[in-house]
Order: sequence, then structure tokens, then C-alpha cells
Amino acid sequence: MSIKNNIENLLGKLPNNVTLVAVSKTKPISDIQEAYNAGQRVFGENKIQEMLSKYEVLPKDIQWHMIGHLQSNKIKYMAGFVDLIHGIDKFKTLKEVNKQAIKYNRVINCLLQVKIANEDSKFGFSADEIEVILKSEELKNLKNINIKGLMGMASFTANKNQVANEFSQLAKLNKELLNLNLLANVNLTILSMGMSGDYQIAIEYGSTMIRVGSAIFGNRNYQN
Repeated sequence: MSIKNNIENLLGKLPNNVTLVAVSKTKPISDIQEAYNAGQRVFGENKIQEMLSKYEVLPKDIQWHMIGHLQSNKIKYMAGFVDLIHGIDKFKTLKEVNKQAIKYNRVINCLLQVKIANEDSKFGFSADEIEVILKSEELKNLKNINIKGLMGMASFTANKNQVANEFSQLAKLNKELLNLNLLANVNLTILSMGMSGDYQIAIEYGSTMIRVGSAIFGNRNYQN
């Protein structure tokens, strides 16, 4: 099937409250343009330099999401245009995002990554760390960031019960946090969980944002 058909099929199945992030990392401009022409406006990249090069030539109403693990020294290259940063897993990264956002007179939207998988390769805060951060005076002083919600990645496993349990943990934490008296720069409207292989399960547990690559574009072009 074509990229256009894949986009239309996905959008036709998703609940109205779920945002589709088309994971376009390693994909050429032509593929992204085809998805754009099919109505897709939100794209996710995991390398800042690659995202910057695509931003420069593609339509300016695209919302670019940074979904990869962040290197603080490269945040400055995307601070002028990035719409949402998904994988914040260190407080010092939040401080650097705030610093760069000030230079562009912007407020940058961020998600805090929660470690829900049993894999050492996955990053993220613990549930306890998240609650401490969201109540902290230090976060309150970061006026140029907006914490829009939580993000988590389930274990890479065929065990659907394990995946469901991990998504359930994140959904429970999200619900608990919504009951707190949150800071002005914390607006928990996004629960980002679910990718090509498990997004249906994630939606069952309340995901409002899924990240889908291979189900739209096919396999990744790692040689790029």
C-alpha cells in the first residue's frame, strides 16, 4: 500500500482524541511530502540535524516533534521551531531547553519520559522522580517550557500482557498526577505511548498520542 493509503487507514481508525505522530526518521523528503499531501501534519525525528534539514525545505505548517534521546549541546539547533520534545529524561535537559527557548522568545512544549519498560536500553524518570519534579520550585522558575504530559515506551516483547501492564502503570501515574495542584507551566494534556506494534493496546489504556513509523513508511532506511 502507498504512504497515502497507510495514513488514511490509520487516521480513519483512530479516536478523535488521539494524535498521530508520523515517525519520519531516516525517510526522504519525498516520503514526508507524500504523507503531508495525504493530510498528515505531525512528524517525529530522532536526530536534530536531520530534522533541521527537513524543516528547512518542507512546508512550514508541519509540527516537528523531537522523539529521540536528546544531546543537550544540540538543542540550540531546533529551539527556534520544534513543536514538542518527547523524551526529556533529565532535569538538566529541561534547563537547557528553557535556556535556548529564551533566546527565541518561545515557550517550548515538553513531555517527561517515564521508564515503564524492563529494559536497560530504555531511558526515563521513575514515578517518584516525576512527582518531585512537577512540584519543584526549580521547575516553576523555568518560564519558557511547558510540560504537556508524559511519555513512555513499553518493552520490546511479543508478550501483550506485559505491554498492557506497562501502559497501565503509566496511565495510572498520569491519572494520579492530574489530581495534584500543578504549577503554571505544567499542563498534562498528552499521554504519549504506543508505536507501530503496540499502539492499539496503548489507546485502550488512554494514550492520546501514538508514534507510528513502519506502518506508514515501511522499514527504516538505516543506510542513510
